[in-house]
Amino acid sequence: MSVKRRKYGTGHAYYVDTQKVPGVTTVLRETLPKSGLTDWAARKAADEAIDYWDELAALRPSQRHDRLHHAYRRDRDSAGRRGTEIHRIAGMQVQGENPVVPEELEGHVESYRDFLDTIEPVPLLGGVELVVASRTHRYCGTADLVADLPPVVIDLEYIPACRWLLELKSTRSGIWPESALQASAYVNAEVFVDPEHPDDERPMEWLKIRRCGVVWIRSDAWELRPVDTGPSTFEYFTHLRWLYDRADTIGSWIGGSAAPGPAELEPA
Repeated sequence: MSVKRRKYGTGHAYYVDTQKVPGVTTVLRETLPKSGLTDWAARKAADEAIDYWDELAALRPSQRHDRLHHAYRRDRDSAGRRGTEIHRIAGMQVQGENPVVPEELEGHVESYRDFLDTIEPVPLLGGVELVVASRTHRYCGTADLVADLPPVVIDLEYIPACRWLLELKSTRSGIWPESALQASAYVNAEVFVDPEHPDDERPMEWLKIRRCGVVWIRSDAWELRPVDTGPSTFEYFTHLRWLYDRADTIGSWIGGSAAPGPAELEPA
């Protein structure tokens, strides 16, 4: 019996008792509605055309089409690499290390440092990049940070000192509801492990997490926002998990097309 996260290139995969299971972010990415992404992709193509008009005009039509068609992918991949690096550096910072910071990320790193200095979270031992798993719903995930926070006031609400599960987000567009679904899946998992000791499971109840939140790290500031991870939020996630397993069956809903038979078999 074990829960493992294995690295593959720049990504990773999860295994529970030798069986591969999806990660929480994969479930959300594959099942949540993406109407906002459609508009974003169209805007990226339009931006590419306007910003590089003369350069594109010098290309062959097929090359021009390729540049515009894949503009959103280049932006997405760049943002993904930036987010991954910010997470890596933030994990080192919260453990008291002083990592080398690329110039283009200095603003984000300084914002997170200000969060640490202002709030002074105390990370749980092994609470950075904590791997969690649910055997009931067959998923895993990696929580960014489990830490004890002092009393805080957010939107005039006094929240006493307690243990939080925190997700770090560096998206330019802000915090989306899927952050609550993500945190809900993590905090409602059944067991957790230290990635260095995957066979040493502990029940999630041992962590005594009382609140969940998101730290939005921008290049010029940070925000701490609580998220709702209660029963209704988790129920929504479990429905998405159910849909994820059935996505491949959609193609079977439509039967094959009927072709006319040989002339000699046609009815008289």
